[in-house]
Amino acid sequence: MSDWTSLWYVWLILLTVFLLLLCGLSASCVKFCCRRKRLPVETFPRHPCDLAGIGIDSDSTAHSTVT
Repeated sequence: MSDWTSLWYVWLILLTVFLLLLCGLSASCVKFCCRRKRLPVETFPRHPCDLAGIGIDSDSTAHSTVT
Protein backbone atom coordinates (compact mmCIF):
# COMPACT_ATOMS: atom_id res chain seq x y z
CA MET A 1 0.00 0.00 0.00
CA SER A 2 1.30 3.44 -0.90
CA ASP A 3 1.86 6.26 1.50
CA TRP A 4 -1.11 8.72 1.42
CA THR A 5 1.06 11.75 2.17
CA SER A 6 3.07 11.27 -1.01
CA LEU A 7 -0.09 11.25 -3.13
CA TRP A 8 -0.55 15.03 -3.08
CA TYR A 9 -2.74 15.05 -6.18
CA VAL A 10 -5.34 12.84 -4.45
CA TRP A 11 -5.54 15.33 -1.59
CA LEU A 12 -5.82 18.17 -4.10
CA ILE A 13 -8.73 16.46 -5.89
CA LEU A 14 -10.48 15.70 -2.58
CA LEU A 15 -10.02 19.30 -1.42
CA THR A 16 -11.40 20.63 -4.72
CA VAL A 17 -14.46 18.38 -4.54
CA PHE A 18 -15.04 19.35 -0.92
CA LEU A 19 -14.81 23.07 -1.71
CA LEU A 20 -17.21 22.73 -4.65
CA LEU A 21 -19.73 20.91 -2.47
CA LEU A 22 -19.34 23.52 0.27
CA CYS A 23 -19.88 26.40 -2.19
CA GLY A 24 -22.94 24.71 -3.68
CA LEU A 25 -24.43 24.06 -0.25
CA SER A 26 -23.84 27.61 0.94
CA ALA A 27 -25.28 29.08 -2.28
CA SER A 28 -28.39 26.93 -1.88
CA CYS A 29 -28.83 28.07 1.72
CA VAL A 30 -28.47 31.74 0.78
CA LYS A 31 -30.94 31.33 -2.09
CA PHE A 32 -33.44 29.59 0.18
CA CYS A 33 -33.14 32.23 2.91
CA CYS A 34 -33.51 35.13 0.46
CA ARG A 35 -36.53 33.54 -1.19
CA ARG A 36 -38.25 32.94 2.14
CA LYS A 37 -37.77 36.53 3.41
CA ARG A 38 -38.88 38.24 0.20
CA LEU A 39 -42.53 39.12 -0.23
CA PRO A 40 -44.20 37.78 -3.37
CA VAL A 41 -44.38 40.66 -5.84
CA GLU A 42 -45.78 40.45 -9.35
CA THR A 43 -42.95 41.59 -11.62
CA PHE A 44 -44.95 42.43 -14.75
CA PRO A 45 -48.59 43.53 -14.70
CA ARG A 46 -50.73 41.54 -17.08
CA HIS A 47 -52.13 43.43 -20.07
CA PRO A 48 -54.49 42.02 -22.68
CA CYS A 49 -52.87 41.38 -26.02
CA ASP A 50 -54.27 42.69 -29.30
CA LEU A 51 -54.00 40.48 -32.36
CA ALA A 52 -54.70 41.50 -35.93
CA GLY A 53 -55.61 39.02 -38.62
CA ILE A 54 -55.62 39.52 -42.37
CA GLY A 55 -57.65 37.16 -44.49
CA ILE A 56 -56.47 36.40 -48.02
CA ASP A 57 -58.91 34.93 -50.46
CA SER A 58 -57.90 32.75 -53.39
CA ASP A 59 -59.43 35.39 -55.71
CA SER A 60 -57.48 38.31 -54.20
CA THR A 61 -54.95 40.27 -56.26
CA ALA A 62 -52.17 39.60 -53.75
CA HIS A 63 -52.56 35.87 -54.17
CA SER A 64 -52.81 35.98 -57.94
CA THR A 65 -49.66 38.12 -58.29
CA VAL A 66 -47.65 35.70 -56.11
CA THR A 67 -48.76 32.64 -58.06
